[in-house]
Amino acid sequence: MNLKSEAHLLKPVVQVGKNGITEAVLSEIDAALKAHELIKVKFQGAALSVLKEDLSPWIQALSAQHINTQGHIVTLYRKQPKKKA
Repeated sequence: MNLKSEAHLLKPVVQVGKNGITEAVLSEIDAALKAHELIKVKFQGAALSVLKEDLSPWIQALSAQHINTQGHIVTLYRKQPKKKA
């Protein structure tokens, strides 16, 4: 099963509002990636302009992988290190 199909039933766990991608939003996305590995981020209002720009800088800052963008929703993945037994 690929990541895009795994993400199909997921709900967005982080919402980006009118202030766009801020340090607080990056922190929330980072925490969500630590907890879930595969997440959806929803862009609303004025933040939609971010989707028209290059997403690479902030995705790289999170050490994440861009899986898909569909409408106002971006799907991200970051593999977690294996926990020691």
